[in-house]
Amino acid sequence: MTASILSPSLPLLCPSVEPHQGSLPYTLDDLVGDIKAHLGESGGIGYANINSDYLMSLAQKYNSNPNDWARYYHNCAEKSYTRNTIENINSRANILLLVWNPRKGSPVHDHANAHCVLKVLAGELTETIYDTPEDEGHPLRVKKQSTYHTDQVTYMSDEIGLHRVHNPHPTQVAVSLHLYTPPNAADIGYNVFDEATGKASFIAQAKSLRVGRS
Repeated sequence: MTASILSPSLPLLCPSVEPHQGSLPYTLDDLVGDIKAHLGESGGIGYANINSDYLMSLAQKYNSNPNDWARYYHNCAEKSYTRNTIENINSRANILLLVWNPRKGSPVHDHANAHCVLKVLAGELTETIYDTPEDEGHPLRVKKQSTYHTDQVTYMSDEIGLHRVHNPHPTQVAVSLHLYTPPNAADIGYNVFDEATGKASFIAQAKSLRVGRS
């Protein structure tokens, strides 16, 4: 199945990158394999020893190709965004494909003491970063806002603060790749925050769909 028949609004704006003569393109499967190799087996490295810069470099090495990720694509039109599982790595990490509906986004949230690498695969996403509030009763303070386009990569963790991500396009979906290590939000849960008051609410286990197919 090709990406072009999955959704009429699926933005196929990913430029095709020709590999150097004599070399093979770096595929999504290659990226997943290299992430697995870095994180190790079931007794692999812990949070403090994970090299986030290296994980970002792997994500940057991969040029988005809809033929790679179309098999993981599923969009629930009634939701702001849909989380689709690409890979669970020995309880050390999960890799997800997120599909964002037009002008929709996530709530402000933390990352449950995990590393998060985000790569835009199609369309664009705007990230707003907030200071983590020391107490409730005050509006969240914005630290930074950035818009990322196809093949751009960013990194987030609780040390940086909180964030929300949204798709600013009025008609087209956006697609992104997310690596979470360790997968605490999926295994345990995470906090969402009221932007006006700073009040935190715990969400048990971030659910995702497994729709991958060959």
